[in-house]
Amino acid sequence: MGCGTSKVLPEPPAEVQLHLVKKVEAHAGQHTDPYRHFIRDGGGASKTGGEKTAPASPSPQAPPPPGSPPDPADPRRNKAAKYRAKFDPRVTAKYDIKALIGRGSFSRVVRVEHKSTRQPYAIKMIETRCQEGREVCESELNVLRRVRHTNIIQLMEVFETAERVYMVMELATGGELFDRIIARGSFTERDATRVLQMVLDGVKYLHTLGITHRDLKPENLLYYHPGADSKIMITDFGLASTRKKGNECLMKTTCGTPEYIAPEILVRKPYTNAVDMWALGVISYILLSGTMPFEDENRTRLYRQILKGKYSFSGEPWPNVSNLAKDFIERVLTVDPSSRLTAGQALKHPWIVSMAATSSMKNLHRSISQNLLKRASSRCHSTKSAQSTRSSRSTKSNKSRRARERELRELNRRYQQQYNG
Repeated sequence: MGCGTSKVLPEPPAEVQLHLVKKVEAHAGQHTDPYRHFIRDGGGASKTGGEKTAPASPSPQAPPPPGSPPDPADPRRNKAAKYRAKFDPRVTAKYDIKALIGRGSFSRVVRVEHKSTRQPYAIKMIETRCQEGREVCESELNVLRRVRHTNIIQLMEVFETAERVYMVMELATGGELFDRIIARGSFTERDATRVLQMVLDGVKYLHTLGITHRDLKPENLLYYHPGADSKIMITDFGLASTRKKGNECLMKTTCGTPEYIAPEILVRKPYTNAVDMWALGVISYILLSGTMPFEDENRTRLYRQILKGKYSFSGEPWPNVSNLAKDFIERVLTVDPSSRLTAGQALKHPWIVSMAATSSMKNLHRSISQNLLKRASSRCHSTKSAQSTRSSRSTKSNKSRRARERELRELNRRYQQQYNG
């Protein structure tokens, strides 16, 4: 939705409990395996660079004949050929590299096809030469090696070299949540509850395992396939926090995507997995209106709105949204995390349980899609202007991250007393 948002830097690595349930492909042909040291036991959250785990074109493309140059008329195939050359031979021995479908600060995501089964997958190739790249790997793998749920992207196997890690994952071809809403001709409250049931079920599962996503947003909710009956899958665990069973569940790191960050994170109070429920409240608000509950180009003003928890149900299509749906949002978007619904409680809310059966079945599609497209256009224009300004000043990304951290420290200094009172 829009042209992308920046994330606030995550915490240093912390110890976690790993349950090794996924396959690691060992290096063949050597008595001493140089790849035996697979991801250390310890996983902090780190910035993923915003790449999508597996949005892809649903129509596969045939690979060029062996030894033939890439077709200059096909830029995706050119990119695929470029990254194919970088892949470890063990990977290309099992998978045909089809197309580049995503990129981040330290990673590239390609669509591949298993040579034997012809099953499509996505491979995330992460550069691990630098510390931040290693943290990206550790953070995602600490989660993905432990989970198996229908609404969470699945890790199939992992290859490791001295400089890269290749994560073979499920391929989601159905696109992002709001792209699907815009493309369809109808969207009702019942459709919204179907989406939220799937997401809440996945979040409840994560929380049961002691995993907090910490970056839930529409861009990280993908449809598995283009069909109308497709499931929703939670992706991108680069900022996730994993706690040992029975270990202290409080977290202290300021991280996430600004519009979805919970108030307790902004004031740097120790927080729990309730921050995921706040983000789901924001998603629910957007899902029913196409607008954001808290939005301002000025970060300080945005954070002030979040701290106050002030939002409204004014403008289209809110007059056509049921009171039960608004009650659900109010019970999740509450500033006090102890009063916020848990994932389990949210699944039992009457609006969710009844699948909005008692709600108005009015089609909200026109208002939602218009609002989404209007915001996307505005964000694209704003992002391009900001990028032009940063380029002219030769501003590096790490400097902009420090600026965001300073904003939060200043905000914390100014509002800590008010928040505690």
